[in-house]
Amino acid sequence: MDRRLFPRLGPLEALRAGFAWNIPEFLNIADVCCDSWAAVSPEKVAVIHRGAAGRQVWTYGQLKRASDGLAVTLAAMGVGRGDRVAVLLAQHPAVLVAHFAAHKLGAVSLPLFTLFGEDALRYRLSDSGAKVVITDTAQADKVAALRTDLPGLIHVMNTDSAAFAEAIATPARGFRPVRTRADDAGVMIYTSGTTGDPKGVLHAHRFLIGHLPCMELSQGGFPQPGDVGWTPADWAWIGGLMDMALPCLYYGVPLVSHRFAKFDPGAAYALMTEEGVSNAFLPPTALRLMRQAPEPTGLRLRAVGSGGEALGGDLLDWGRDVLGAEINEFYGQTEANLVVASCAGVMARVPGAMGLPVPGHDVSLRDATGAVGTGDVGEVCVRAPDPVMFLEYWNKPAATAKKVVDGWLRTGDLATRGADGQLRFHSRDDDVITSAGYRIGPVEIETALVSHPDVLMAAVVGEPDPIRTEIVVAHVVLREGAAWDGLEAVLARLVRDKVSAHLVPRKFVRADSLPMTATGKIMRRALRRP
Repeated sequence: MDRRLFPRLGPLEALRAGFAWNIPEFLNIADVCCDSWAAVSPEKVAVIHRGAAGRQVWTYGQLKRASDGLAVTLAAMGVGRGDRVAVLLAQHPAVLVAHFAAHKLGAVSLPLFTLFGEDALRYRLSDSGAKVVITDTAQADKVAALRTDLPGLIHVMNTDSAAFAEAIATPARGFRPVRTRADDAGVMIYTSGTTGDPKGVLHAHRFLIGHLPCMELSQGGFPQPGDVGWTPADWAWIGGLMDMALPCLYYGVPLVSHRFAKFDPGAAYALMTEEGVSNAFLPPTALRLMRQAPEPTGLRLRAVGSGGEALGGDLLDWGRDVLGAEINEFYGQTEANLVVASCAGVMARVPGAMGLPVPGHDVSLRDATGAVGTGDVGEVCVRAPDPVMFLEYWNKPAATAKKVVDGWLRTGDLATRGADGQLRFHSRDDDVITSAGYRIGPVEIETALVSHPDVLMAAVVGEPDPIRTEIVVAHVVLREGAAWDGLEAVLARLVRDKVSAHLVPRKFVRADSLPMTATGKIMRRALRRP
């Protein structure tokens, strides 16, 4: 099956002029990413997993049988349309099996990051009302400790258990997936909590299709015969799941599954060489670390997509010279992903620019009065409706109404447009921290810090860093008489245990007071280093 939207690449304006969305009335991610391929090519390679047990190859037929079996088991537990099924697993074929099983029941899959601590998990599982958690032995204790706080959670399934093995191995005779409409909810991904508590971003099955134009352009006319895809980005986030994993399966491209406990550029080179990876999504921090490693040999990369942080012209040149591939930047957020891109071969490359709106997406820079002029700063806005756009914030109608105003989704990011039409990121109008490819919100970290009896107040901000774009810096005010010696390590451990290891501040600053507004709100912007 050739599912390409652009059989041939050409000038962006020509691609945009000839483009029109073709969203079917009925659509299910599990069908287009799994069952439809299994029906015509059951032995076709879907996933190549590299893990502790060695190299495993999963075909589309195996993915279908496993997800059918798991769907039957979940249905027997009472999971049905609209129920939330949490997936707390690192990169592994079981992640895809869990997502597809939920989708086949009309349920909503909820990817969760394995580095989340108990507080972060408790909030997301409680707020979402998740009915089932699918996890493994490494995460099971964390979930077990929360069961009394989650009355709506009816079952925790361990993928390392005999029960799970039996579920995915038992033939699901007579099972028929439910039929879902393209606008039916299918996936919910929580934001990082950039302004307040994290929000559950509810997406319809159609959002997969909304990602495809940028995927094809940024990955160099994806797919081509022999393509193999991989990303080190965790599939719990929209970048790992939707910028590589599910699009690979949609197009029938073998997907390499491997998650480093800690990113190792040398091991990443070896993995891509051994598996013949041609297409990758590599966050800028990963690229900067790879640049510091010995130059690789034997790579067959032809295109790399990257986003989340700005790339300099020197990194683009390095990619061309050392990786042998163009690095194409793109821009989006959890609520509306992959709407702007800078892609070689279809537009002029301008170092430092995010690029141009991708065909199918109407993007404008706007202020309170409307579109801004060339060179003026405006908020990046995406016209609604758009297939890649979210349905709503879960249980937050006021926040949803504030996000989409007068037919435009407001991203909260500010940019300028040059005379060449290309967008250049300017700043953020919220308190998000961009570090090592993660969009980090301060609230959860601050909440963890002030739970320590010696901490009266805390404010978390980003500080510029040449490798990670920004590092997380915590400014803390201590109670009178509290000792500072040794407290930094204690607070770091507190954040790691309560929230997540990737959110631990890399720097702590003791402060006598914090800048406040007249209404008592902390002015984080006043703490940022210019």
